[in-house]
Amino acid sequence: MNSIPPIDLTRQYFRFGPEMETATADVLRSGRYIGGAAVDAFEQQFATYLGVSNCVACHSGTDALYLVMRALNLGPGDEVITTAFSFIATSEAIALVGAKPVFVDIDCSTFNLDAEQVAGAITERTKAILPVHLFGQPADMGTLGEIAAHNSLYVIEDCAQATGASWQNRKVGSFGQAGCFSFFPTKNLGGCGDGGAVTTNDADLAAAIRQLKNHGSSQRYRHEATGINSRLDGLQAAILSVKLPYLDDWNRERQEIAARYQTLLAPSQLKLPQATPGGISVWNQYTVLFDTETAAARDRLQEKLQHSGIGTMVYYPIPLHRQPVYHNLGYQDGDLPQAEKAARQVLSLPMFPGLTPEEQEQIACTLKDCLAAIAD
Repeated sequence: MNSIPPIDLTRQYFRFGPEMETATADVLRSGRYIGGAAVDAFEQQFATYLGVSNCVACHSGTDALYLVMRALNLGPGDEVITTAFSFIATSEAIALVGAKPVFVDIDCSTFNLDAEQVAGAITERTKAILPVHLFGQPADMGTLGEIAAHNSLYVIEDCAQATGASWQNRKVGSFGQAGCFSFFPTKNLGGCGDGGAVTTNDADLAAAIRQLKNHGSSQRYRHEATGINSRLDGLQAAILSVKLPYLDDWNRERQEIAARYQTLLAPSQLKLPQATPGGISVWNQYTVLFDTETAAARDRLQEKLQHSGIGTMVYYPIPLHRQPVYHNLGYQDGDLPQAEKAARQVLSLPMFPGLTPEEQEQIACTLKDCLAAIAD
């Protein structure tokens, strides 16, 4: 039997490589490597795809979050409510503008922010809610939107893992003040390097972000603000423009893979992920929970799978509120139990377009054998 990695980017390349090579060669011949027609075209295409009026491309998903919060004038003394279970970039961007991340627990069935707990975390210093559409699952934007509107708060979506997902028939990234996307290679829409974008229906906000991402300048050599250098290069834009028309097909393939896992792994000792009611997931990851009181048991399962040729990932072994960098915020073990439970139980199985039914059967069979071996 062949070894199966958690993610295989080469399969996508072998299917569409010639188109990507033609597009990048066009950029190389143009001599416009930063900005230019390729970036302009992608911004327009991506905005149209999401149904928003503005897309501002930038260097990364982290930069997208940072730029939005800078443009909204969030800073010292402000609080931003977000999930305790995500990649560090989510809370890192909050801290980088000088604001305070306020962590709220998750719903373990979807791994997303528990919208019902958000209202209780609001204080007079709260300025924004930052939900993450984790693993491709849309967050409950209905409840979160109502809470934000009632309390006059901004909503900033972290869509890094959920390009193409939708909530109530609207694509994520079209709610609230802005959506923040990553085009890191492993994302549903990934480039061949770093890349990101902000989407918004607010033209003034888009203009402010464009200025900030270009050294605070809207006119060459005139700088109205202290900005950063965060530009998407033309080669990445060209690659993303080639891939975008295929995104919905790839997402449907991910949905078929997830549905097949649901069948192959039921029943088992694992808790399987559930699609968010009211939303459509694009399954950036297929993440199960192995019911254990210690991470060590989950790690043993992962090691057994690796020895048997099945690659898996742990996203994420430490919840954000327990990261050393946030020790000063005063969170203790047990404060956010669902996020802590997820950190010690999660295991992401192979998930990528091109994963075959036969490979999934191999994964499921091997996983059940490894679970039985641990139980003995």
